[in-house]
Amino acid sequence: MKMHSIAVTGAALLFAGAAVAGPQCTEAPEADWLSQNAMKQKLADQGYTVDRFKVTDGSCYEIYGKDKKGVKVEIYFNPVNGEIVEEHRNE
Repeated sequence: MKMHSIAVTGAALLFAGAAVAGPQCTEAPEADWLSQNAMKQKLADQGYTVDRFKVTDGSCYEIYGKDKKGVKVEIYFNPVNGEIVEEHRNE
């Protein structure tokens, strides 16, 4: 019985980790990316308020913040061109 529980728990953890992983945004080398400062400026120009900015394992720029209407967002951007790859809104 214990072995079955361990296997089920292990499988559940594998699927949970996969669900949390973000997208793969680019395979381009970092030398081809917009600088973090340039990306932050681009976001500010578009009206975003950035609370957290990071580079993901999937080679994305990811932000947590608010859009120009004050709606909370989590957005993954392609760091080469700044285009949105995936977006989650808390409306």
